[in-house]
Amino acid sequence: MRILLVGGGGREHAIGKALVRAGAELYVVSKHKNPGLARLAKEYGLAKETDVPKVLEFAEKWGIDIAFIGPESPLEKGIVNVFEEKGIPAVGPTREAAQLETNKAFARSLMARYEIPGRKLFHVFDDVSEMRSWIDDFGKPVVVKPLGLTGGKGVKVVGYQLRDNDEAKAYAEELIRKEGRVLIEERTDGVEFTFQVFTDGKRVIPMPLAQDYPHAYEDDKGPITGGMGSYSCGNHLLPFVTREDYKKALETLKATVEAMRKNGTPYKGILYGQFMLSRDGPVIIEYNARFGDPEAMNVLPLLKTSLLEITEGIVDGNLKGAEFENKATVVKYLAPKGYPVSPVRGVKVEVNEGAIAEAGARLYYASIDESFTLLGSRAIAVVGISETLEEAEKMAQNAIGHVRGELFYRRDVGTRESVEKRVRIMKGFGKEFEPNAC
Repeated sequence: MRILLVGGGGREHAIGKALVRAGAELYVVSKHKNPGLARLAKEYGLAKETDVPKVLEFAEKWGIDIAFIGPESPLEKGIVNVFEEKGIPAVGPTREAAQLETNKAFARSLMARYEIPGRKLFHVFDDVSEMRSWIDDFGKPVVVKPLGLTGGKGVKVVGYQLRDNDEAKAYAEELIRKEGRVLIEERTDGVEFTFQVFTDGKRVIPMPLAQDYPHAYEDDKGPITGGMGSYSCGNHLLPFVTREDYKKALETLKATVEAMRKNGTPYKGILYGQFMLSRDGPVIIEYNARFGDPEAMNVLPLLKTSLLEITEGIVDGNLKGAEFENKATVVKYLAPKGYPVSPVRGVKVEVNEGAIAEAGARLYYASIDESFTLLGSRAIAVVGISETLEEAEKMAQNAIGHVRGELFYRRDVGTRESVEKRVRIMKGFGKEFEPNAC
């Protein structure tokens, strides 16, 4: 079966590997030629992922059976709508359904209208004085969010990126002046985690939980990035997530898919819930309409079920299930020095792929071209997979020594110390639980 993969990052390299492993004939279109995907693909087209007519032109030339959309930006442009109008089914939501990620006001309104569990108090403002009055009356710390796509970098939280509610009002005013509207939410204290599911619009099939490290520097310091790494546990939970909390989070995602169906905007593809585990249980922070990057690299190497079979189930509306290995994973991302503020670009790196394989680790390429030149974003990910978290982390750490160049990474991703820190934070917020082994 001819599968078109749209996108050329680390997430897409992981998707491509899983599709080829399942027997797909892979075709790729992305704005740069990913060296890993280039080896897997029968044909490779260069175009911006958001240039939907150009991507469609490649698809029709190659006689594609199904398209698999990796990043969120082409979803916002309605690539699934266009492909389906041309008779090419696609894994990914339509433009209308992708609003779960691309329009935060839509997502919050949907949650309120259908009383989806795990929702937050929120308000959307287009008037500066009303926004200021509401924040003053609310009196508690808030979160300020742009309504559209931000790549994980536009959200600011009082007590973290913002000193107090006065700074929140100033930032919110700036967004109203620039974009016309802003989303203000209550701040929820706790620890974040990622819950990804496959869905055909009716059935919801869970994947193992993962936890991302969004800050650039060790000990969770520095600017927010697209994600410097992530880990998952062999029991598919996380040390601070109880079985009961897992069920509540899954219920939120199931209720979301059902609400989208009732809303007349049915959702199919990958749904990613970014949750904050609070003292009172999981709260949805935001939805993503695709695999996480790096979290795709935690779950896809563990997938025992054919991704091709899952792909067909999603587009045909008869998704059966998905089975994953019971192993721990650790993803460590190498990014150009200076990322995300002023990353070096145009510099070559050296990768000893044989030594990384000998170390037992997996390798995924992202923002790097076929001549191994840095393009400015997260460049290379290594993944350790083993029976225990310690072994997986050690595997990933050893593999990093075989990559040379103007790169940096977080040594603490997936370490026992960093995971225990998250357990302590959760207990500090008054959550009573017995930590799960990982």
